[in-house]
Amino acid sequence: MNDSANPSTTDKLLAAAIRDGDEAAFAAAVNQHRRRLHVHCYQMLGSVQDAEDLVQETFLKAWSKRETFEGRSNLRGWLYRIATNACLDAIDRDGRRAKSAESASPTVLAAEVPWIQPYPDALLEGIVSEDPGPEESTIALETIKLAYVTAIQHLSPQARTVLILRDVLGWPARDCAELLGISLATANSSLQRARATMKDLLPTPGTEWPADVEPEIAERELIDRYVAATEDGDAEAFVAMMTEDATFSMPPDPVFVTGNRACVDAWVKGGFGSEDWGELTAIPTRANGQLALLGYVKRPGADSFAPMAIDVLRLREGKVAEIVTFPAELFPLFDAPASL
Repeated sequence: MNDSANPSTTDKLLAAAIRDGDEAAFAAAVNQHRRRLHVHCYQMLGSVQDAEDLVQETFLKAWSKRETFEGRSNLRGWLYRIATNACLDAIDRDGRRAKSAESASPTVLAAEVPWIQPYPDALLEGIVSEDPGPEESTIALETIKLAYVTAIQHLSPQARTVLILRDVLGWPARDCAELLGISLATANSSLQRARATMKDLLPTPGTEWPADVEPEIAERELIDRYVAATEDGDAEAFVAMMTEDATFSMPPDPVFVTGNRACVDAWVKGGFGSEDWGELTAIPTRANGQLALLGYVKRPGADSFAPMAIDVLRLREGKVAEIVTFPAELFPLFDAPASL
């Protein structure tokens, strides 16, 4: 869908209400777009917490600029313009995010993006569809995957914006060029370069499950095996359920390991499976449209399990191809228990 499409009657009535200073009507209208704008800001910035700040900033700026909304464009498109510009300003303020794709390797992604955070699937309920329709903006499942959001952080701000506006939101090239203040030709060439770079940076396409298995049943079995291996401290069980070329990273730390055996050896070296490490358990959840687990640890002498880490898994043909582990400080994003 084109989010800068022609306005509806509702948009025109809202414009009149805004001009009359009806703050309640304005708040009610913009809040309907909060969740979609939150995902948009997350895709632009890679951080759930920063996305929340930018949505708040967007609403404040929208109210302060309310006289510019005259009902000639739809409210959603108007808000996306404000949010996108707010994200670009945030990128400019943070030198880390202004990096170009030239600094990225085709394999080391999460380890190079220390600000990346997982996006709880609970925040996606009702706004994600596998079948984009013409009547409402839809967030394609692939564009919320952790690998996609991580990879897009390696694009220049201009390329990132064009890619998201064109390929995720369905904006026409002319509208993208207008927002960025660039020519139509530049917008089109930027999109082509962005698509090519993303193709290089994203993992090799593959199915999560073999064609001859039932995904829901297979996922439950994999979850049970993962939790059991965690609680038993069974390193060999992890080796068996991972692909040979599996990778492991721990943003914001620059840790990156390749190979199932090397990954597990690194965990064992860090204390996994030892009595000194303590007891472990895990609660299944989902993040970025992917299987994830909330890991808890009960250290020696403790009387309860405390948050330890969040594992987000990328699967390939029924095995774990990537584990991206996030720190316990992000547990509140998932409304997870503070202890077990």
